Amino acid sequence: MNYEEIMTQLILHGGNARGAAYEALDEAEEYNFEEAEKLLEEANDEFLKGHKYQTELIQSDEEATPSFFMIHAQDHVMTAQAELQLIKRMIEQLKQTEKLEKRIEKLEG
Repeated sequence: MNYEEIMTQLILHGGNARGAAYEALDEAEEYNFEEAEKLLEEANDEFLKGHKYQTELIQSDEEATPSFFMIHAQDHVMTAQAELQLIKRMIEQLKQTEKLEKRIEKLEG
C-alpha cells in the first residue's frame, strides 16, 4: 500500500470511529445503552483499523517525510482516540444519571 492510500485509510477509519462514537453518545442520551455499547464497539473496531495503518506507516521501509497530508491523517486517528475515551466516560455518567432518575421517581412515587 502506498503512502497516499495509507493516509486515506487513516482519515477514513478515524472519521468512522468518531462518527460511531458520537452515535453511541446520542443513543446513551436516550438511555439506549445496549445500542450505545454496540456503537462503541464499532467505534473501537474502526479506531483499531486506523491504528493498524498507522503502525504500517511507522514500520514501512520508506522514509516518510511529514507532510500536511500526514499530519491531517494522524490528527484524525488521534482525535478519534481522544474523543472515544471521553465519550466512554460520558456514557458512564449517563448510566449513573439514569439510575438516579429511576431512584428519584421511585422515592417520589
